[in-house]
Amino acid sequence: SQVRIGLFSQAISGRSWTVVPDFTHHAHTASLSAVAVNNRYVVTGSRDETIQIYDMKKKIEHGALLQHNGTITCLEFYGTAHLLSGAEDGLICIWNTKRWECLKSIKAHKGHVTSLSIHPSGKLALSVGTDKTLRTWNLIEGRSAFIKNLKQNAHIIKWSPDGEKYVTVITNKVDIYRLDTASITGTITTEKRISSLRFITDSILALAGDDEVIRFYSCDSQKCLCEFKAHENRIKDIYSFEREGQHVIVTASSDGYIKMWNLDLDKIKDGPSLLCEVNTKARLTCLAVWLDKASEMKENSDKTATSSQETEDEKSSISRISEDFWTTKRVKIAKRKRKIIPEKQKLGIPVKKKKKKQNSSA
Repeated sequence: SQVRIGLFSQAISGRSWTVVPDFTHHAHTASLSAVAVNNRYVVTGSRDETIQIYDMKKKIEHGALLQHNGTITCLEFYGTAHLLSGAEDGLICIWNTKRWECLKSIKAHKGHVTSLSIHPSGKLALSVGTDKTLRTWNLIEGRSAFIKNLKQNAHIIKWSPDGEKYVTVITNKVDIYRLDTASITGTITTEKRISSLRFITDSILALAGDDEVIRFYSCDSQKCLCEFKAHENRIKDIYSFEREGQHVIVTASSDGYIKMWNLDLDKIKDGPSLLCEVNTKARLTCLAVWLDKASEMKENSDKTATSSQETEDEKSSISRISEDFWTTKRVKIAKRKRKIIPEKQKLGIPVKKKKKKQNSSA
C-alpha cells in the first residue's frame, strides 16, 4: 500500500503555535523506514528499496536514488554537500547532493546496516549492523578505521553534538562511550525497548521506547531527570531543535499524532509543556524537522566564535573529502528493471565511462 509524507509548518502568534499541512505526497510503494533533512532537501527511505528526494524550496519531488537492494534503514546528511545512506544490503553509500551521484559504495557490514552517525567534524562516521559490530569509518580516506565487536546487535548509534561522546542502543540498554578512550563510561537501562534517541544537549538524552512515555536522562550520572506521558500509543520517533531560545521537542506516535513541546532546561524536572499537536490520521513510522532558511540564519547569528571555528573546520573537511577522495572514486549504479524516475527528473548517475578531469571535483 502507498504511504504519504507530510511536511508541516508552524505559525507563531503570540505564545500559541499551530500546525498546518504544508506539502503532502505519495512517496513510496511501501512504508517509510528513514527520513533526513538538510537546509533544502528532505529524503525518505523505504522498504521499497528506494530513496526519494524532495526539494523543499520548490515543494516538488526531485527524483529517486536506486543504489540499494533491501530496505533503507538509515539516512543522514552532512552539511549541504553530502548524504550517507545505509540499508539491509550491508552497504553504506555516500552521495553528492549537488548532482546526486553515488561517490562511494562501502560494504560496511556482513549483515544489515541498522544505524549510522556522522561526527560533527565530518571526518568520522560510526555504523552498527546485524553482524554484532560497531565500525568506525575514516571519511577523509573512505576506509574502515576501527572495528569493535559487540555482544549483541545494536540498532541505534548517535554522536553527541560536541562529538566528544557517542551512544549505542541494544534493545533497552544505552551504552555511553567517550571518543578519546573508546570505552563505556556509563549505561542507561529502561523497561521497554528503545525506539528513538535524541541528544537535547551534550549531556542530556531524550529516550522514547515502545510505550507512551518520554524520558530525559543525564549522560554524566545516568539518572532519569524527568519522564512524562506524551501519547496514547507507543512513540515511534523523537526530534529536537532550538529556536529563539526555546528547546522544542517533536514527537510522533503510532496514535497518529505529531506533538511539539517546549522544554525549559532550568525546570526540566517539571517536564515539557505542550505547544501544539496535529492528528495526521496515519500510522507514523519516522520523523524529521526541516527548519526554514530564516530560522537557520537566526541560529547561525547566535553562534559563538568557537562554533564559527567548527564551521570552518567543517567546510575544510568537506573540501578535502570532495577533492581528495570521494569524487575521484565513483561507482557504477546497479541497473534496475523498473523505471521510477521520470525522464525530466533523471538524476546524474555515473556510468562506466572514462571521466573528464574537469568533472572530477564536486
